[in-house]
Amino acid sequence: MRISFLVHNAYAVGGTARTTANLANALAMAGHEVEVVSVFRHRDDPHFGLAGARLSHLVDLRRDGGRYEGDHPGTARRSTVFPAAEHRYAQYSALTDERIGGYLAGLDADVVVGTRAGLNVHIARQAPARLVRVAQEHLTLQSYSNRLRFALRRHFTRLDAVTTTTGADAAAYRRLMRLPGVHVSAIPNCVPATPVPPSTVTAPVVVAAGRLAAVKRYDDLIRAFALVRAQRPEWTLRLYGGGERRAALDDLIGELGLREHVRLMGVTTPLEPHLAEGSLLVVSSSMESFGMTIVEGMRVGLPVVATDCPHGPREIIDHGVDGLLVPPRDPAALAAAMLDLIGDGDRRQAMGRAALAKAARFDPAVVADRHAALFQRLLAARRGRGRPRKAALQAAGQLAGAALTTLDLAKAGWRRLRA
Repeated sequence: MRISFLVHNAYAVGGTARTTANLANALAMAGHEVEVVSVFRHRDDPHFGLAGARLSHLVDLRRDGGRYEGDHPGTARRSTVFPAAEHRYAQYSALTDERIGGYLAGLDADVVVGTRAGLNVHIARQAPARLVRVAQEHLTLQSYSNRLRFALRRHFTRLDAVTTTTGADAAAYRRLMRLPGVHVSAIPNCVPATPVPPSTVTAPVVVAAGRLAAVKRYDDLIRAFALVRAQRPEWTLRLYGGGERRAALDDLIGELGLREHVRLMGVTTPLEPHLAEGSLLVVSSSMESFGMTIVEGMRVGLPVVATDCPHGPREIIDHGVDGLLVPPRDPAALAAAMLDLIGDGDRRQAMGRAALAKAARFDPAVVADRHAALFQRLLAARRGRGRPRKAALQAAGQLAGAALTTLDLAKAGWRRLRA
């Protein structure tokens, strides 16, 4: 197959850039012809390398050594395709409308895959019907505003499929969006194996990693670790990542007298060698669209203590087998789970081994096979091979709802989306 991924910025350091590179590389290794098209390019080389997949860009933002287009006349006019309610709307313009539309119109591929809500709307509105059009959603439907959900509902009916990273989010799309004839399925992000030796889970170190943002609730984690320190003062917490909450978290560490026990390590790449230095990974979020850090920790043999928040942790962690789930926003419960594993080395070892074994289901080759199988089914339906489109999608597990009329949306839309 010929597969093209449309990405906001494939040159950036971010979760979508990383997971797209992982998936593109795995599909290319499986023999497919793969390209990644980045709307923007701000540096010479991508942070996450591509092996076997082609990389190109549409708008050059490099000031040194590139053809800077940040002051192109088209950037002065707002986009009329990219939805205004999407987080990145300010970066899109008449120039990106033109460039994305031209790329899609001339695309010589079988399948085109968008990787964020706004780009998925571009694909729905501008991609020719001859292409299989797939919206790959990396954020949860719950995290979108009602205004954005209505925009997606209006345009996503033109797509062939929507994929989410969790089953819970796929169920939300089926229940709330009502996209008749559009296949909705959950396929997790992929995380490659690391050459780093697995953790021995014997060091008195707890690790956490991610953006220092409010949704990660690292304030809860730090307060929980104060309770851990009171009973196990030889243990320390290392928190990897950067973000807007760093100063506030540093103040909290000082306020609780944890300077010798909690360390803000900053952004570190690659992360896996540092995770392997720990004996336990903790995730304290109030929401996770998937939970890449959980899988990365499991890949180095760490048991995981995580909040049972929407949507990812409960679909990754088998409670009591490879980790523990606790209620969100409950530092005492978080501390109790950490102390449980800190105090039982044998259980920690067993959970670490189970985590390492179970993480293999997120291997890029495994996840790429699932994507390829979906794309093949959609292609077969599109080309009229095999069963009719509707039967093929039903066999793939699609339960398409009846379309809402404009009157139905006016009367029931807001109530459904707020449910």
